[in-house]
Amino acid sequence: MAGITDGTFCRDISTLGFDMVTLGGYNADQPTHNAGQDILARGRPEFDLKPGELISHLEKETFLLKDQDTWNGIVSVNLRAMTPDPIIEVSRLKNVDVVEINAHCRQPEITDLGCGQALLNNLSHLEKFTREVVNKAKSEVSVKIRANVPGVDEIKVVQAIDHVGADYLHVDAMKPGFNSADYDLIKSIRPETSMFIIGNNSIRDVESAQKMLAAGADGISIARAAIGGTLPFDLSLI
Repeated sequence: MAGITDGTFCRDISTLGFDMVTLGGYNADQPTHNAGQDILARGRPEFDLKPGELISHLEKETFLLKDQDTWNGIVSVNLRAMTPDPIIEVSRLKNVDVVEINAHCRQPEITDLGCGQALLNNLSHLEKFTREVVNKAKSEVSVKIRANVPGVDEIKVVQAIDHVGADYLHVDAMKPGFNSADYDLIKSIRPETSMFIIGNNSIRDVESAQKMLAAGADGISIARAAIGGTLPFDLSLI
């Protein structure tokens, strides 16, 4: 939820029982920053930060999360970038536990750069990109992907990400035309990887969360259901 999930939002919602919170997505270099400005201009939320401001911003935002007596969870930062370098730089921050490569954003300004969801259509580049982040990052590494993108073989994508040693696979299991996640997709990718699978999409109650876990996800992520800063269900019941 670009433009929404900053340190204050994540700090407040962490009290609801989350083990991990994710800041971002952030645009981490000049081309993605320019794309973000175009997205902002058409009225969609984005974080309005220049590339040179990102590190100091994240130092402050992650401190808000780690400087708590009541929560000791994992802090992840979702990043869009043309090259691995700015993602690796963020991984070196003291309070960042996970950097997440954004292979998920479908905004045309981002995909026109070959970033976000467009990485799924260039498997060799995604594999090389992820390998470099994994090899050089000081934190753990996650890759967030979108399901059911035309022309994309999710099994090959998962195998490539697994092959280079990423720690987390964050799957937006969107199912076009349906008001629920594609649980069958999660079932199909579970045997292909030992990575920790985070299942995302349409988690709005205990039942949908349990279905995602039953399909093979190790954990779930919640976005829209938490956008108001509360949850419509109790995480402890999952």
